[in-house]
Amino acid sequence: MSSVSSNLAANVAVHLSGVDKSFRNGDQVTSVLKQVQFTANVGEMVLVVGPSGCGKTTLLSVLCGTLKTDGGEVVSLGHELHRLPPAQVTQFRARHVGFIFQQFNLLPTLTVAENVAVPLRIQGLPLREALPRARQLLERVGIPEKANELPSRLSGGQQQRVAIARALVHEPALIVCDEPTSALDSATGHQVMELLHEVTRDRRRTVIVVTHDPRIYRYADRLAEMEDGRILRVETPADSVRIPPTSFSL
Repeated sequence: MSSVSSNLAANVAVHLSGVDKSFRNGDQVTSVLKQVQFTANVGEMVLVVGPSGCGKTTLLSVLCGTLKTDGGEVVSLGHELHRLPPAQVTQFRARHVGFIFQQFNLLPTLTVAENVAVPLRIQGLPLREALPRARQLLERVGIPEKANELPSRLSGGQQQRVAIARALVHEPALIVCDEPTSALDSATGHQVMELLHEVTRDRRRTVIVVTHDPRIYRYADRLAEMEDGRILRVETPADSVRIPPTSFSL
């Protein structure tokens, strides 16, 4: 795969420069990202915030390669995604990116352990090897006893822990989260963010979170504020916290 130019700092995990993205509906063209500049460093959690429709989820999709840009540069983990053919971008995501979604996106007919094992199965690992690794991750997120349950028997917080385990099982360097706490109550949401905070520090992963939830801003190393398809400013939250080690030991 193509790699990032040597002039970018070694600690930069994601770098977008001059990125544009539009969507067409018939004759109507809607510009969603406009000359976006964005950087996330290794080992930090960046929260992307802003009003609905400002381009947050599109930004997330572009930086992990699920959407192709109209222009600009997208460099993720040293890979120039804007230059790569679709098959190589798909390979990049399978190897290096973990996904956590608002609605969990668990497969209802698979057990919890089988859901966690899905990224390993996509990489071609046999089920007999993938399941033990999935069970190890369930232990680390605090719900090993749920391994053989179906997702429908879990609470929302437990389902999000399963989603976190699934995102981690293939040891990705980049984790992207789309509204990971908006479907959860306050206490459960904070538990999930503590887990994600530990994930960031574990092996210097980079975590990028799109959110409308102001309750979790304090967990960010940096806040990137979007409006009308642009990054307006990037700030360090005044009340950001450094969570002490928890019993999850991620």
